[in-house]
Amino acid sequence: MSGGARKDEDQGSPPASDAALSARLERLGERLAKAGENRAAEANERDRGRVDPSAWARGFRLSSEFVGAVLVGAGLGFLVDHYLRVSPGGLIVFTLLGFAAGVLNLIRANNPRGPDSPTQRRPD
Repeated sequence: MSGGARKDEDQGSPPASDAALSARLERLGERLAKAGENRAAEANERDRGRVDPSAWARGFRLSSEFVGAVLVGAGLGFLVDHYLRVSPGGLIVFTLLGFAAGVLNLIRANNPRGPDSPTQRRPD
């Protein structure tokens, strides 16, 4: 069925010789090597201007900032409760505010569109 139609199409074109195929493969290999070198050079230029801490250091810094924000909120809430004598209200409200501040800090720290980011859109 479709196999017969395919044979008819192949009969009209001359068979490719091994030498021509080898030459085409060699040219393709050269072009791929050049493209790989260009890509590696571009990646090195981009990474050279940016110093990134290790993943562990970044994780510890972000987690400590988050925990610190929650603890500061809880501490302020405890002080508000102590001085205004509105026992658990201040603690609950300020702990939630500390949690929100910690989440906001995490989002800001992990935002890929920072001021030094190449994806930042600059006005023309």
